[in-house]
Amino acid sequence: MGPLFVLVKTMEKPQMLAVVEFLAHNRLKAVYEAVGYAVQSEFMVRKAITWLRKNKPRVVAADFYYQPDFRDRVSNLESLLATLQGMPEVKVVVYYDPIHQDALDKVGQRFRIDAALPVPVSDDRLRELLAGWVNA
Repeated sequence: MGPLFVLVKTMEKPQMLAVVEFLAHNRLKAVYEAVGYAVQSEFMVRKAITWLRKNKPRVVAADFYYQPDFRDRVSNLESLLATLQGMPEVKVVVYYDPIHQDALDKVGQRFRIDAALPVPVSDDRLRELLAGWVNA
């Protein structure tokens, strides 16, 4: 009998983009990786949009903040969410301060947000959410 060859398909980890504007959320990268994502972190929305134009992640996670002095938008995320409208297969999770729920609701009426988690973000809740999307 000849040698036995087994072909093993290597599975690539699904990509995830983490848009980290609050440095405390940089710790969530460990949660993302534990669930099975290959994580790209960007610390500015502008750079995240540039990255999205070249890549198509399975998930985008982003911090939401509301500033009443924005003239033409409600939050930091409209440009990012507008870019993601052309990528319906990419899941979007947003982290928000519950005191800004009304502003988030306004943004959610105009743009798709698949999940919104209040801060402080529960690692267990996030892990459960992302696990459901890792093989989607």
